[in-house]
Amino acid sequence: MRRTCHLAAVLAALAPTLPTSLALGLTLALAPPLAATAAAQGIERPFPPDALRGKMTPGYFPDLLIDGKPRRLAAGARIFNQDNMIAMPATLRGSDIVVNYTVDAAGMLERVWILNDDEAARPAPAAAK
Repeated sequence: MRRTCHLAAVLAALAPTLPTSLALGLTLALAPPLAATAAAQGIERPFPPDALRGKMTPGYFPDLLIDGKPRRLAAGARIFNQDNMIAMPATLRGSDIVVNYTVDAAGMLERVWILNDDEAARPAPAAAK
């Protein structure tokens, strides 16, 4: 939070001397590192209350194993990595990856969140009811 305020103050001080395109370029160049620091600060991800917990093993797209049972990704499904960025199914490696997930009305995987160690240590949202 402090870095964002500092960046705004610096840009405001330089605004009269910088061309608009340069100021915009600096802002856009510095935005991704600032977003990454938010993830590093441990901002809690909001999981839906109906999210389930399981251990995922990636398979051939669109198939996955969750707790040893074959599951399929729904059309438009999203997989979020530990930094809450979208992960492409073909890039997933490993087995028994702890995840929270939601399913649609047809029982297909709708959203999957790969958990970091802190999130995995907490109870699953659906178990907290």
